[in-house]
Amino acid sequence: MTKFLLVLVVVGVLLWLLLRRRRDAERVPDPAAPVTMLACSHCGLHLPQAEATFDADGRPYCGEAHRLAGPRRGG
Repeated sequence: MTKFLLVLVVVGVLLWLLLRRRRDAERVPDPAAPVTMLACSHCGLHLPQAEATFDADGRPYCGEAHRLAGPRRGG
């Protein structure tokens, strides 16, 4: 009787581990929150808002050099 109970416990633990592994493999991670993208006013490069540099008028730039160069001229 004790052997039968031990085998039953071992089989139960193995089944539990296999089902848990399968469930974890099927779980889809939550997508990241959407990020607002902006175009550099000088070169047009798209970058996340958090990484942009802004001038006094609020125009976004990809870096300090383009902010100093100003907005794109022409078209």
